[in-house]
Amino acid sequence: MKRYLPVMALAAIVLIAAVAVMGFDYSAVAHAHGFAGTIADAAGGAAATEELMRQFKAHNSDVLTKLEAAGVETKGLAARMTEIEQRMTQLKHGGSADLVADSWGAQVIRNDAAKALNSTFKGRMRFDVKTTATLTSASGGAAGDAGALVRPDRQAGFIELARRKLRMRDVLAPGSTTSNSIEWPRQTARSNNAATVAEAALKPQSDMTFDMPTWPVRTLATWILASRQILDDAAALQSAIDAELRFMLADTEDGQLLNGAGTGTDLLGVYTAATAFSAPFVPTAAGSVNQIDILLMAIAQLQNADYDPDFIALNPLDWADILLVKDDQGKYVGDGPFSQQAALLWTLPVVTTKSMTRRKFMVGSGKRGAQIFDRQEATVEVSTEDSDNFRKNLVTLLAEERLALVIKRADSFVKGDFDAALAS
Repeated sequence: MKRYLPVMALAAIVLIAAVAVMGFDYSAVAHAHGFAGTIADAAGGAAATEELMRQFKAHNSDVLTKLEAAGVETKGLAARMTEIEQRMTQLKHGGSADLVADSWGAQVIRNDAAKALNSTFKGRMRFDVKTTATLTSASGGAAGDAGALVRPDRQAGFIELARRKLRMRDVLAPGSTTSNSIEWPRQTARSNNAATVAEAALKPQSDMTFDMPTWPVRTLATWILASRQILDDAAALQSAIDAELRFMLADTEDGQLLNGAGTGTDLLGVYTAATAFSAPFVPTAAGSVNQIDILLMAIAQLQNADYDPDFIALNPLDWADILLVKDDQGKYVGDGPFSQQAALLWTLPVVTTKSMTRRKFMVGSGKRGAQIFDRQEATVEVSTEDSDNFRKNLVTLLAEERLALVIKRADSFVKGDFDAALAS
């Protein structure tokens, strides 16, 4: 009931003012005094509401009649009293004109000109109404923008960038070490003088030569900074970062195993150490030589050096170009686009890697010719005690691995360039 008091008080003030204008008419004072008492009673419960409105209307008419008799202009006062009656009616039914924005229809009904709209009205009438903002999902801060109330559906983790296939470790022999370098005696020459001999004759002597190469363990590492808060608030993020850092190491490792320069802190990669392609024979078959023919001759070069090749390494785009080769009738020389056969060429698995430069190729005996020695497998460490991390609430995530690549026999790998080989 307390929410009626502001309107009731306003009504009382209007009545008292009217009494003052009328020159202290004692009967009007009595009416106003009684009306004020009714307001006080109404504040105590809803039962007095109907009585309050009845007395207000009665006193309203009585006060206006006395004011007119006294010669006071009552037009504006009557409109104000009518407005008070309307507000009291709204409060009675639970509404509040001050809190609820009128619709366009409500604004028309409340317009004085609308009183002329009845069954006898003819013609045209115009009403000015205030535009009511439409609630939308926008978030620009304009009227009606309610987008801030819509909670987004945040998914766990993050959308990762594409990751290329890492293949070189798969074709080389695995191993491990607990030292910072690998020494392995290697035979560099052999003279085989074995022969048949006559009884009591001098036996022929054979010789072998060795060297002692050393392959150092190299370190691959990278790190990133992150705030302590984001790692605490998004627990899944740390594991995703760990996986991403491990991929960065593996990606760099793949390039080092193939193309490492062997200088500074680089590994010596198998492509860098490989023997250059040199056709071991001139094809006698009629027709032009293509990329498939070049790879067969590289296989023959290895076999001629007493190695059994076990893989072919190509750039993915060069492998796709080979799959497109067709015969004179327009048919694929391979099994075509609907084949479920593994990537094989001349019975050897084809390893496609973007670490291989376009238009380059390599054929190798990977398990026999090279071996990886892991000193420390890829690990990710988190530390707050790096630089000024402690003062900035930052953490350093460090990914690191250590390994050595031993090229046992450089001539167990053959490398070449398709364009140069086709031109020769």
